[in-house]
Amino acid sequence: MNLTDPFNRRLSYLRLSVTDLCNYRCTYCLPNGYQGKAKPNELTLPEIATLVAVFAQNGTRKIRLTGGEPTLRRDLPEIIAMCRAQPEIEHIALTTNAFRLGKLFPQYRAAGLDKLNVSIDSFNPETFYQITGKDECRHIVADVEQILADGFYNIKINSLLLKEHIQETLPDALDFIKTRPVTLRFIEVMQTGDNAAFFNEQHISATQIEKNLIQQGWQLKPRHEHDGPAREYYHTDFSGSIGFIAPYSKDFCNTCNRLRVTAQGKMHLCLFGGVAYDLRDFLRRDDRVGLTQFLHETMLLKPEHHYLHDKKVGLITNLSMTGG
Repeated sequence: MNLTDPFNRRLSYLRLSVTDLCNYRCTYCLPNGYQGKAKPNELTLPEIATLVAVFAQNGTRKIRLTGGEPTLRRDLPEIIAMCRAQPEIEHIALTTNAFRLGKLFPQYRAAGLDKLNVSIDSFNPETFYQITGKDECRHIVADVEQILADGFYNIKINSLLLKEHIQETLPDALDFIKTRPVTLRFIEVMQTGDNAAFFNEQHISATQIEKNLIQQGWQLKPRHEHDGPAREYYHTDFSGSIGFIAPYSKDFCNTCNRLRVTAQGKMHLCLFGGVAYDLRDFLRRDDRVGLTQFLHETMLLKPEHHYLHDKKVGLITNLSMTGG
């Protein structure tokens, strides 16, 4: 039986954070870096196996593994393999800052990964360093190029839409996708519990950029089942496509199909909701019947939309808590 909310939205897409730990110092998330070590209460492999199996049996068809930075978990290949072992799961995706990706990716692909999202907030190495605190831009681009050369094309690049850098990042993005078959998505800055000043300085709406692209011949792609919220555009003169994730747009929540579970086993019905539902007891006991019943009961509480326009950001202090 599929998980469905009161608004008849089928919840087929699970975003599972496997760690809060991150090794970057991005201005929009953890400008002072992650403090301390990985929390000792991250979900264990048996707990993840139970979680993935129950969600798969209740309509989940796509799982995205996130962090923090998920590649910092050494057992990530085992987690991917657990997801792939569920016959109901059609797509397994990974969102990563791509640190050491060239070395690690073959393990992930062999384990069953079939979609990859890489964060590249600028193709200019100096700007990249300003935003992330890491001098890794050239390495990441080279690794993406190699993965493409090896025949893996299900790659999306995520770039934060920042007012300070947009005059540089938009032309660079278009130049990158001119000859590469990847989708580059710009993500609007979202307000969280601790970034109000940054949000007010850097937030820029995607609306006008989209209008300009449409005037230049870009056309909207149709949505596919289990897709996330991005609006993606293609152009006959470009190998790649460009997309926008705009949480402040009017219809952003209409097709929401996502649930989020943190690295400690707490489920968020909405990224910016005010309640987290603890699944840990079910997972520790491998109580699949109990978890199934709890999930179906809890889906009745999923809100119709977020309240970001009212400055209500819920429990999310920073985006590393749930991987966005």
